[in-house]
Amino acid sequence: MRLKELREDRDIRQKELAEYLHIRQNTYSQYETEQRQLPIDVLVALAKFYQTSTDYLLELTNNPLPYGRSAKAPHIKSHAKQK
Repeated sequence: MRLKELREDRDIRQKELAEYLHIRQNTYSQYETEQRQLPIDVLVALAKFYQTSTDYLLELTNNPLPYGRSAKAPHIKSHAKQK
């Protein structure tokens, strides 16, 4: 995960991020060191904080730009038989 890298690049202390997330500093530290699994709500909050995508935080992409939002959800064609 890129949590430590992003935090240090911005000169932010773990305690400051922990306060932003309403968690204890040692809990945040465990997220950074991957000793504790990152809950989805915390992952989303961090992506918003860093203005990036969750995929970037999780190292699933090297593109730091957040994904754009579309006005409406894509249509999924159903393959179920119509009665």
